[in-house]
Amino acid sequence: MRRRTFLLGSAGAAAGSAAAALTGCTIEGNGPGGTGPGEEDGKGGVTGTVLAVKIDNVGPARPHTGLAEASVIHVEQVESGLSRLLAVYAAEDLPPVIGPVRSARETDLALLGQYGRPVLAYSGAQGKLQPLIADAELIARPPERSSGAYFRSADRPAPHNLYLRPARLKPAITARDLTPAGLRFGPPPPGGTPTAVRTVRFPSARFTFTWSAAKKRWQVAMDGAAGALAPATVVVQKTRVRDSRFHDRWGNSSPYTETVGSGTAVVLRDGRAYEAKWERPDARAETVYTSPDGERLSFARGQLWIAYVKR
Repeated sequence: MRRRTFLLGSAGAAAGSAAAALTGCTIEGNGPGGTGPGEEDGKGGVTGTVLAVKIDNVGPARPHTGLAEASVIHVEQVESGLSRLLAVYAAEDLPPVIGPVRSARETDLALLGQYGRPVLAYSGAQGKLQPLIADAELIARPPERSSGAYFRSADRPAPHNLYLRPARLKPAITARDLTPAGLRFGPPPPGGTPTAVRTVRFPSARFTFTWSAAKKRWQVAMDGAAGALAPATVVVQKTRVRDSRFHDRWGNSSPYTETVGSGTAVVLRDGRAYEAKWERPDARAETVYTSPDGERLSFARGQLWIAYVKR
């Protein structure tokens, strides 16, 4: 696949200031300690590709830190109809601190297959999910496998206060750009419907994207609260969201979002909405986005959000 560079906006400066204000104690893990999930024993060790970080997204977890620098942010449904984010980074865009970090879900494993062999940073996972993580084509880096990379902040209560210092991860994140699934950047396609506001709803969460002609970005509000995040393109990807075989500690089913298959989508860019189709034949393949007549779609340069909604 061809390599493509993501060009990000200037909102990262604000995130950097927020990161500098965080204080807390380091979470000391046990370090890599040999070959583990996603590692190889080859000469020179594993070379990290991109970084994916699982992000808390309930009210007490906001404002977030380090999300403005992410190239792609995936929005997933989790238990009780809430949402979590999966933020993906290239090495040249890594902020000093990212968080709050929360636990992985089964959805993440298939979703991340399109990024090659990424490093996944997450707070942990339930025991029954651990064998699937071990078998996945990724490099798992929870706190116990990442000595000195995580810390707890004193500015908010647990579990919403776990943060990552990505520069301390081993292996280091070395990809200079991303080669994500089926993404092309360029001029907008013809047509589209003028759109000032689009709201994406989960059972217990909502995201509102408001077009700013001055900034040429979509201003993001989460659960009615406006923030500093402003992607250039938003994909609302309609798919099957079903119960998985996993449950949280209170017995709520963990939703599984299918990112392999095909379906319809809406692409928001340049103040317009475009009807689209998506297709991904297997978990190692890229997701291809096309217009209804089959033409590959181009996206605006800048941060990309992909929100997976139940069709």
